[in-house]
Amino acid sequence: MKVKLKNLVTVQTGYSFRSRLDASEDGELSVIQMKDLLADNTVSCDDLLKISMSEVKSHHLVRMGDLVFRSRGLITSSAIMCDDPGPAVVAAPLLRIRVKDTGRVLPEYLNWFLSQRDAQAFFASQATGTAQKMVGKEVIEDLDVFLPPLAKQKAIIEMAALSDREAGLLRTIAEKKAQYVSNLLMQAAKGELK
Repeated sequence: MKVKLKNLVTVQTGYSFRSRLDASEDGELSVIQMKDLLADNTVSCDDLLKISMSEVKSHHLVRMGDLVFRSRGLITSSAIMCDDPGPAVVAAPLLRIRVKDTGRVLPEYLNWFLSQRDAQAFFASQATGTAQKMVGKEVIEDLDVFLPPLAKQKAIIEMAALSDREAGLLRTIAEKKAQYVSNLLMQAAKGELK
């Protein structure tokens, strides 16, 4: 079954700060920026910028399970909030995507789906701008999402995680092998190997 993304989620533009962000060690609000989105499509809450700003409406706050979407640049994918960031907002130009009904679609499945070839091709075809590509909120909302039953969504998420883990292990093995061969060759070059 195909469903428009706007029927599954709410998409909100990131918070626009009127001035430069000044870090405050005892700040009560964290700010999620592009640098906090990791290569594994998760959001790192380890080093969020803290600022002093108490007057933020509750609908701007992010929570676990929300997706943070990169709307500008070469990479147009999302990252999922796996941890509770406490009081935090997403900074513009990032977008916050919140699933309306987790009984219909899992945030993890949606996070996976947004980085797949079909979604990426759609975003690339709809992006605006020449120097820096941008995918607008309306474009994201218009994306067709294939929506299997929840059990199948869970299976897809698990299989994707296993595949990512396997790829990581293969990279590690390749790096160790290259290092080992390089060391052997250097020993041979130095005459240390018979």
